[in-house]
Amino acid sequence: MAKIKVTLTKSPIGAIPAHRKIVRALGLTKMNKTVELEDCPAARGAVNKVRHLVTVAEDK
Repeated sequence: MAKIKVTLTKSPIGAIPAHRKIVRALGLTKMNKTVELEDCPAARGAVNKVRHLVTVAEDK
């Protein structure tokens, strides 16, 4: 299955609490940390909710 690389590029400190929880659930704990996730609808939906805080790179 394909993978996506998600990097936390902006701080979630000023974000609403739901977005902070999503960032934490994705495994992003510190700035500039990158996690590799399966490219599934659940992961895409979570990333889409916090797209203003993260950058996404397609990994094949």
